Amino acid sequence: MGIISWIILGLLAGAIAKVLLPGRDPGGLIGTVLIGVAGAFVGGWISTTFLDRPIRQEFFDLPTWGAAIGGSLVLLILYRLLLGNSRR
Repeated sequence: MGIISWIILGLLAGAIAKVLLPGRDPGGLIGTVLIGVAGAFVGGWISTTFLDRPIRQEFFDLPTWGAAIGGSLVLLILYRLLLGNSRR
């Protein structure tokens, strides 16, 4: 899977993470999408490094999607903790 595929996967993972954690984020939609792209990379890294689960080279691999969404959720939560949540 190439870099473009990871970016597309990250965009979709960021959107799914935003649906799972609704609310207004300090960075808005653009920030959430960028967090999704970074989360896809972080989720893949966590999966291969700590879970000993190599990421497959297929776009429609369920564990790859789970890792990307999980990484996006982790980064979105950290982002909200560090920069504040504007839901108040």
